[in-house]
Amino acid sequence: MEKGLTKKRVVISAVNFTEGGPLTVLLDSLRSAVEVLGSNWQIFAIVSKKELIKGLEVNLIEFPKSKRSWLVRIWLEYWYFKKLSKQLQPDLWLSLHDISPRVEARRQAVYCHNPSIFYRVSFREAMYEPKFLLFNLFYKYLYRINIYRNDFVIVQQDWIRSAFRKIYGCKNIVVAHPVGIIFNDESLPQKTPSSKIIFIYPALPRVFKNFDILCEAVASLPPVILDNIELRMTIDGSENRYARGLVERYRTVSGLRFIGRQGVEDMKKQYLESDVVMFPSKLETWGLPIGEAKTMGKPLLVADLPYARETVGCYKNVSFLNPDDPRLWADAMKLIALGCYGYEGSIETIPLGSYAPDWHSLWKLLVRGL
Repeated sequence: MEKGLTKKRVVISAVNFTEGGPLTVLLDSLRSAVEVLGSNWQIFAIVSKKELIKGLEVNLIEFPKSKRSWLVRIWLEYWYFKKLSKQLQPDLWLSLHDISPRVEARRQAVYCHNPSIFYRVSFREAMYEPKFLLFNLFYKYLYRINIYRNDFVIVQQDWIRSAFRKIYGCKNIVVAHPVGIIFNDESLPQKTPSSKIIFIYPALPRVFKNFDILCEAVASLPPVILDNIELRMTIDGSENRYARGLVERYRTVSGLRFIGRQGVEDMKKQYLESDVVMFPSKLETWGLPIGEAKTMGKPLLVADLPYARETVGCYKNVSFLNPDDPRLWADAMKLIALGCYGYEGSIETIPLGSYAPDWHSLWKLLVRGL
């Protein structure tokens, strides 16, 4: 393919993004690229399924077998993409999923979003999700391959930048905050009245998401409190072994409701109906539901961990709780139900060094000088 005389080219590789927060990151990045780069650029997106991307003026390159196995993925990243880059001749190649591929481009960047290397997997978690243990052991070395080929290494939080500098010695690390879904007033459905205090934990069923701590917290509450609260969880037991075990163990607990995975519109309704959003996850590079809850003005109970404090930023109605202590979560829920809970609040800390508060800022940084 011959390179055009006027238009520059960017390739955004995201063959591994199909759901949840990663897919949101991909869609946000593409929308912003279209707006920021404009008609002077040709935008190519490498995806597993074209139907994931709708209504955007981008050139889609589909690899439906990309998630079939890691062998296919390695072949793409370290062999085929080099051939593809010679055909496309990109000015910028951005890999959105951790791996630094072998490509030829004027500028190369990698977005490192998998935090598994920072987590100590317990035996019980390994039994529920063996694949996560393998990722935990493997990703530290996967990140290292070709990482020094990149002009920019992008991470979502400042604490991850510090860890990457310590582990890999990289100097060219950019902290880029994702935005996630912004719910505006015009798009919100009407709130359904409820006599109960509605809590919600919106997350996919992964072992580190820490659903157990909230289930234990609710199970420990006295009947007088359980009669006045409802905790909704976005799992139903059909997703995987971990979810199935949770639902089987806690299905009879009064006050717990397993509502299953929600689409965007349904999630708007769930946020609107909820009184408090909970997020006890032990491992995130960001935690998109925290930001989404903030746009709705919802009170938050979140894990007292670095990722959560950086994601929350400046917010009045938030408290940070030990993610390993169900009693603290139970006490908070009880006091909220009784109408006498006081949130501690938090302030924002701006990362020092290279920093992009949103995708628009990041794109401008990545293409500067090209």
